[in-house]
Amino acid sequence: MNIRPIHTDDDYRAALREASAMFDDQPEPGSERGDYFEILTTLIEAYEAKTFPIDLPDPIEAIKFRMEQLGLSPKDLAPAIGKPNRVYEVLSGKRRLTLKMVWRLHSDFGIPAASLIAPPKRTRVA
Repeated sequence: MNIRPIHTDDDYRAALREASAMFDDQPEPGSERGDYFEILTTLIEAYEAKTFPIDLPDPIEAIKFRMEQLGLSPKDLAPAIGKPNRVYEVLSGKRRLTLKMVWRLHSDFGIPAASLIAPPKRTRVA
């Protein structure tokens, strides 16, 4: 097995070419070729995570995204956030999320807590 770390963009492109050829005819897991494929994809993922990091979404955008996914209206968020006027204040950025709201949104709607506690991308509350 000839495998080495991915340090450069050229290394990355070569690893992608090699892995993509294996995607069409995936090797048997646990075989020598299967182990090579698994190690190669792990190296590619590590390089991508380091080179192309993905920021957490803005907390309000995370809530709106989940609402869209689940077909929810602002009224549906009331059990997690509070009265309808409070829901609209949160969604418009006029009110910050409290810790209690974060945990309710996480547990009730499956929104990742890390997304809800991320600092807003832009200043919403003065």
